[in-house]
Amino acid sequence: MKYFFKISFFAFFFLMISCDTTSKENTDFTTLFEKSKGTETPEYKDVIAFYTKLSETYSQISMFSFGQTDSGEPLHLVVYNREGIFNVDEIKSSTKNSILINNGIHPGESDGIDASMLLLRDIVQNDSLQEKYKNSIICVIPVYNVGGSLNRNSHSRANQNGPKEYGFRGNARNFDLNRDFIKQDTKNAAAFAEIFHTVNPDVFVDNHVSNGADYQYAITHLFTQHNKLGGNLGAFLQNEMRPKIEESLENKGVHITPYVNVWGTTPEAGFSQFFDSPRYSTGYTTLFHTLGLMVETHMLKPYKIRVEQTYELLFSIFDFTEENSVIIKDLRSKATQEILANKAYPIQFKVDEEKYSDLSFKGYEGELIDSKVTNGKRLFYDKTKPFEKVIKYYDEFVVIKDVNIPKAYILQQGWHDIIGRLVNNKIEFTRFEKDTTITVVVSHIKDFETSKRPYEGHYLHFNTTIEKSSAKINFKKGIFILTPIKMECVICLKL
Repeated sequence: MKYFFKISFFAFFFLMISCDTTSKENTDFTTLFEKSKGTETPEYKDVIAFYTKLSETYSQISMFSFGQTDSGEPLHLVVYNREGIFNVDEIKSSTKNSILINNGIHPGESDGIDASMLLLRDIVQNDSLQEKYKNSIICVIPVYNVGGSLNRNSHSRANQNGPKEYGFRGNARNFDLNRDFIKQDTKNAAAFAEIFHTVNPDVFVDNHVSNGADYQYAITHLFTQHNKLGGNLGAFLQNEMRPKIEESLENKGVHITPYVNVWGTTPEAGFSQFFDSPRYSTGYTTLFHTLGLMVETHMLKPYKIRVEQTYELLFSIFDFTEENSVIIKDLRSKATQEILANKAYPIQFKVDEEKYSDLSFKGYEGELIDSKVTNGKRLFYDKTKPFEKVIKYYDEFVVIKDVNIPKAYILQQGWHDIIGRLVNNKIEFTRFEKDTTITVVVSHIKDFETSKRPYEGHYLHFNTTIEKSSAKINFKKGIFILTPIKMECVICLKL
């Protein structure tokens, strides 16, 4: 009887393996992008259905939902790990490389949506790729701007070379989500913050499509500004990460250049690096010592080529992260102490016009021609006149404004929205346990200017100046105090 049980058990086990293998082989994971020969991108519901099926078929893929977006739908996170992930706490506790890819922040820019579907499928169906990325947890937000993705059309990006249909730039409240990371007015941004702090990525990638100037490249990169990232981590991004990823792509036959930051002019005169303040995704993620970059493919290039090159760039990033996992973890762990060792924290930068690097740039000759629509001239790029020239690339920034790092910040009660932002972003704070009198430095707003038009519910202020005074203030029990640092003084924020 015991012998029979063993035979039965192993027969059952073999049967289960055979059925599982057959099920995987019979499940079709060909994407709409592939079926349409690179001309179409799937609807939101089909993207989620694809990942649902992938997670049900392969134990290495898991899918989680976070919060709620302005559309009423949750924000999804798809996770690859060779051993599988069964709850999000395992991501937090893992010592593996963590990579977060954000797609569809502007749903008309769908290249990353399709590239991510292809790469996760290809990894789980290829044993050598699973072995290669055994030390990585790859996390993908399939579609960040769900509301914009549901607002599907074929005309809001009329001069874009594919796909045939796509989502709209604004979200369900018509907010531009790539201007909302620090203010977090939308539910999308709050849900993103929850995902970001759950994953705590070593590397963050945000996939976009660019317009503006025309040139020979189908893809450009926008690494977070290295001076702003600062310290050894910033130097590593500038001197190691960027050149190694560029080299990897060149070896694959993919030509890439920095984001062409010009508008209404041609690039031959040179251009500066785009400065990603914390309103943008990589500016926000930089605040938490994450190595970040935006991918900007070019809208005038065929959709198929743009998706394929995004796919290759993502794999180059995976390779670099695997190869440099020890140093990246070490640099991130020391980054906070590097900042706290300083007495001041920079909050505003400008381009250093005295420093530049020579950039070999592949462009097209441009000229002003008569417009057929207006009585004026328009810029025309002549694709029959390609060129390769060395131009000036200004990628060094200098600090023009900083703040002294205090011992603590005290925030008066009643500012509930601000407390909500602190909670969303995992900023630690305590409260006074009893009424307490402290001599503090009080910051008063002396002057400011305000834009004449509102932007997404706000009148933006600029050229703000403050004056400081010392005062002995009695703070009531329960008032919030942020005490991450021990330095010179305590700042009271009178908002």
